[in-house]
Amino acid sequence: MRNVICAMNLSIDGCYDHTKLSGSEAIHQYFADLLKEVDLGISGRKMYELMNPYWQEAAKERSGVKGTDDFADTITAIESIVVSRTMPEVPGGPRIIRDNVADEVRKLKQLPGKKISIGGISLRSQLIAEGLIDEFYFVIQPILIGKGPKFLDETGLPDSLKLELVDTKILEPGCVAMHYLKK
Repeated sequence: MRNVICAMNLSIDGCYDHTKLSGSEAIHQYFADLLKEVDLGISGRKMYELMNPYWQEAAKERSGVKGTDDFADTITAIESIVVSRTMPEVPGGPRIIRDNVADEVRKLKQLPGKKISIGGISLRSQLIAEGLIDEFYFVIQPILIGKGPKFLDETGLPDSLKLELVDTKILEPGCVAMHYLKK
């Protein structure tokens, strides 16, 4: 069975607003290395519309920064599925899941392949509440933002979710990457 992963950058106080967090080379390299274990990315519409055009262009343009270029190459090579009720189609042809998302993810977990990465805060929250996320990768950045969207603000967890810490890495001064498995 394939594992479903949630990987994200967060401030110390849990904010996930990408405009307030660093996109350093070390962080990009960490996520590029992580995504080499992934062959399917499922994202919500907003995340797809944010990430897809930017990283497609970055993969073509080449920044000259190894971590950023590696991330661009890795993320654009992964098969994509978009979860949306409003998009009539997705440019470039990724499949769209319109409803019964949890059931679709359960089916995809049964297929052969590498890990499945979930992108988009609402989608992550929904799948966490359904118990479908197997692994969590958090990069905690040394900043307190104090406002903005917080991780799990939209999640209605039926109970607390116990995790087991399996790895930590210091990526650069103050940034800590943590890998957890669902118990």
